Amino acid sequence: MENFKKAVAEIKNFLPELKLLENENLSAHSSFKIGGPVGAMAFPKSEDEFIMLCAHLRKFHILPMLLGKGSNVLFPDEGLKAAFIISTELLNELSLSPDGLVSAGAGVSLARLAAFAAQNSLTGLEFAAGIPGSTGGSCVMNAGAFGGELKDCIESVRCYDLKKQELHELTNQECLFRYRGSLFKENGDYAVLSAKFRLKKGDSTEISEKMRSFGQSRRDKQPLDLPSAGSTFKRPEGCFAAALIDAAGLKGCAVGGAQVSPKHAGFVVNTGNATDADVKELISIIQGKVLETSGIKLEPEVVIIDRDFRKEF
Repeated sequence: MENFKKAVAEIKNFLPELKLLENENLSAHSSFKIGGPVGAMAFPKSEDEFIMLCAHLRKFHILPMLLGKGSNVLFPDEGLKAAFIISTELLNELSLSPDGLVSAGAGVSLARLAAFAAQNSLTGLEFAAGIPGSTGGSCVMNAGAFGGELKDCIESVRCYDLKKQELHELTNQECLFRYRGSLFKENGDYAVLSAKFRLKKGDSTEISEKMRSFGQSRRDKQPLDLPSAGSTFKRPEGCFAAALIDAAGLKGCAVGGAQVSPKHAGFVVNTGNATDADVKELISIIQGKVLETSGIKLEPEVVIIDRDFRKEF
C-alpha cells in the first residue's frame, strides 16, 4: 500500500488538473449500484492526459483497471482498496469527418452516438440507442441488440497498450470481434480510447422511427426501473437464456436484494439492498437449475470483479 500511496501523491503533483478521487464508492459508478470503495479513480480528459497518467502508474508498477459507464460489471461490497481505476467517461469527443466516418471517444454513450448518427442521416447504429454503455466498454464487449452488433459498423479502434506504453489503430479484423467478445476483452492490456464507425446514408425519419420502436420495445419488455447489469447471461447457441430461466421456474426467484426480474427472466435486478454476494449466489442458483432442466450451462455476460483484484506490471 505504501507504493500505491506514493503513486497517487506523485500523480497529484505532476497532473494537478487531473480529476482524481480516493476511496470513491464504486456503487456510484456501476449500473448495479453495488460496490465499495476503490483505492483511487482517475478521469483523464484527453488522450495525452491518459498517456501521461499511465506513464506515472508504470513507474510504480501499477496496471490500472479500465472502466466505462460500469453498465456490465459487478463490484465487491468490500471494494478494491489496492486498485487504481481509470474511467474513460471524460473522453467524450464526437465528430463526423468529410469522408463520412463518425469518430467517438471511449466515454461517448451509445445513446449519444446513435442520436448523433441519426441527426446526420446515417443508418446502422439504431440498435445501439438503448444500450446503457459507453463506446469504449461496448467495443470491448462487442455490444449488440435487436440483431445488430458494434462489429457490423466499426471501421477501426484506437487503443493504448498499457504494458508496452504504445498507441495502436486496429482495423475491424484486428479487433477479433465475436459474440460479446473481442481482442480487448481477451487481452486486458489494451485500453480503448476511441473508435471510428462507417455508416450508410439513410432517411432520417426512418432512422428515428426505428430507434423509437426499439426504445419502446425495451421499455415494454425490460426492467429498466431497477438497477441491473443488463442481460445477466450470454445467449446460448440456438436458444435464449431468458427462456431457459423462465422454463426452469425461476422468474421472481430472489436471494437477499437480488432477484430474477418478474418482467424479464434474463435480468438479475437489485431491488434496493442487494450485495455482490446476493447477486453471485443467485447467478449460481440459476446456472445450476437451468443445467438441471435443460442440460445447458449458462455463461455470465456480466463481468464479476473479485475483491482480491489487483493488477501489476
